[in-house]
Amino acid sequence: MPAAVFAAVLALSGTAHAQQKFPVKPIRIVVAFSAGGTSDILARMITQGMGDTWGQPLVIDPRPGAGGTLAATLVAKAAPDGYTLLATSASFPISVATGARLQYDPLRDFATVGEIGYGTQVIVASPALGVKTLKEFIAHANARSGKLLYGSTGALTSTHLSTERFRNAIGIRAQHVGFKGQVEYVIEVVAGRVHFGAPGLMVALPLIKDGKLVPLVVAIPQRSPLLPDVPTAQEVAPGWGRDGSQAWLAPAGTPLAIRRQISREMARNLALPDVKTRLQAMGFFIAPTSPEEHEKNLRADIEIFSRLVKSLGMAAK
Repeated sequence: MPAAVFAAVLALSGTAHAQQKFPVKPIRIVVAFSAGGTSDILARMITQGMGDTWGQPLVIDPRPGAGGTLAATLVAKAAPDGYTLLATSASFPISVATGARLQYDPLRDFATVGEIGYGTQVIVASPALGVKTLKEFIAHANARSGKLLYGSTGALTSTHLSTERFRNAIGIRAQHVGFKGQVEYVIEVVAGRVHFGAPGLMVALPLIKDGKLVPLVVAIPQRSPLLPDVPTAQEVAPGWGRDGSQAWLAPAGTPLAIRRQISREMARNLALPDVKTRLQAMGFFIAPTSPEEHEKNLRADIEIFSRLVKSLGMAAK
């Protein structure tokens, strides 16, 4: 065999071997929020099928705290080989928009993998307030001006900003209380120790159905088929729509071929009938993307949140 042909065969063999090589060990999905939150639920729903296909487990590792930046710091320092990924939400572009002091550069230290889609945030109130509608809630809040407490996953997170937009839109005063994750502050709203908040519908819906939370507004452009009688964000404040997306990121330098492989497998699992049905039943809008599309959308979200934070005068000092 001529040397040139032999070299070409070796190169093709090496390329094919490299493509088959990933993954050869467990993949760690570092979730930026607590177990039971939207990012965690999504990761657990799609990784089982991914693990079955690849023959390698995908290990979910919740690392809540600091609005998702603790998990992001951990992943930013990981090896760029596709075996450590970050599952995050709108918190990621928000950290850029707020000018927060981070131990990483949100754009330079990460590479996009793909979006999963976006959930429905719902403004909920505690039944302890005795209100059933948005109108009743506004009247109650005005009667106790400045005394109501609202929970979020921390200052300048998407749940905080969504609730601030809601508070400004209806013209009430209230005090913010930050928690590590959605589950923690939702429990406090159910108990009546915190009075309202903006969790994801995926987390809140079972409690709404049980009468443990009162839905006031859905923070999406159109009414949710799961809560058809609840007004939308657009009805309360024109221009208020979805707040970012659920997505996965990798450390900067992770090969594009590996990121594309992961994003394709994410999309394949999101299209499985049982997964699709479960997500739609939770009010989640499935919208998988390639790494390239994810990067474009991420930059657009940063611009949107930057304008919002500036308008609210809430940039980090």
